[in-house]
Amino acid sequence: MSSAPLPTAPHPATDAAAKRSPGRRGRLLTVGAGAAGLAVLLSACSGGGSDDGKGGSGTQAAAPARAEISVNLKGRQAAAGKPVTVTLAKGGLKEVSVTAAKGAALTGKVSSDGRTWTSKRVAAPGTAYQVKATTKEGGSATAAFTTAAAAKVNKLTLAPGKGTTVGVGQPLSIVFDNPVTDKADVERALKVSTSNDTVGSWGWIKDYSGRDRIDWRPKDYWRSGTQVRLKADLNGIDSGGGFFVRDYDTNFTVGAAQIVKVDLATKKLRLERDGKVVNTVPMSAGTPGGDKRSWGGTTVLMAKEGTIRMNSETVGLGDAYDKMVDHSMRLTWSGMYAHAAPWNAAYFGNANRSSGCIGMSDANASWLYGQVRAGDPFEVTGPGHKGVPDAGNGYGAWNLSWAKWQDLSALD
Repeated sequence: MSSAPLPTAPHPATDAAAKRSPGRRGRLLTVGAGAAGLAVLLSACSGGGSDDGKGGSGTQAAAPARAEISVNLKGRQAAAGKPVTVTLAKGGLKEVSVTAAKGAALTGKVSSDGRTWTSKRVAAPGTAYQVKATTKEGGSATAAFTTAAAAKVNKLTLAPGKGTTVGVGQPLSIVFDNPVTDKADVERALKVSTSNDTVGSWGWIKDYSGRDRIDWRPKDYWRSGTQVRLKADLNGIDSGGGFFVRDYDTNFTVGAAQIVKVDLATKKLRLERDGKVVNTVPMSAGTPGGDKRSWGGTTVLMAKEGTIRMNSETVGLGDAYDKMVDHSMRLTWSGMYAHAAPWNAAYFGNANRSSGCIGMSDANASWLYGQVRAGDPFEVTGPGHKGVPDAGNGYGAWNLSWAKWQDLSALD
């Protein structure tokens, strides 16, 4: 008896090939990036092909259009401080994302012809970025670059403190650690918003320390209750004295409308609140004629420092004094204060015989100290003062007219 031949088992590779949909493949496209090309993998898949048993196949879907982009920043030492531009060789851009490794993204806008996307902000130093672009034709592409670290960093000090309540004369004040030569670029990054659309302007001045400084003051004193916010989008900007490597965000509230009026003629100090006199006390200001005169014009209470040591040698006065002084309220960096001066009691309300400060009795100085807050203006009028302090000697911006203050902005 002959044996029937055994059936042949299908070969796995042959069987898989017979059942695989035709047309599935991967394509490696080159993304133009100047001299250094970047590789982008795009996949085109066939749609739902099937074997009809007669050797036929389904219809293959059309591959997406080829997407080729170029990015102006390349490699691992790309220049920081420049906007990112992504350019599409053909077709139209639908969406572009430029995301930093830490999750921060640069927003931007596509040009009218649909070919170029430009970021609104510049690339920050020492940051790795991922770029992804999609096109209106259904294609996509990616790229990556890392900016060089900053050779020099510029930092700043902000006043007033975040979340504080201040007087109606308090400016927003920024002092920079290093020089700022590109003032316009820095000023454009500083955005002030208020709860009542307060009109104001930035002005560039020299701080008493000699460092560059920019203050924002309203046209007139703040209105009580105003909410103020500063967003300083500085990360990535080259100041000329170093890169900024972070943004800043601060806010404060304007408190009661208080003004301290010092009359050198009557030797009286008067506190007004919301236009009404709260109290008037006798005082003695700086001795007329010579270096001991008080500053005139408008100063602003910088800080309530309490009991401090005052030494005449620190402010360049010849006949030395060295004593602990209570209820000290700083008005200028050059050393003008309002404070208790019981040793000068014979002159209160009678003569100006201090070394430049506004002296009062212990009781009156204590009372004033408890009433005022940082940012309250002190308006000094009458004869015998030595002029007005520079804008950077404390907060002296109020001694400039509104027109002159606006001229100190770096922007038109």
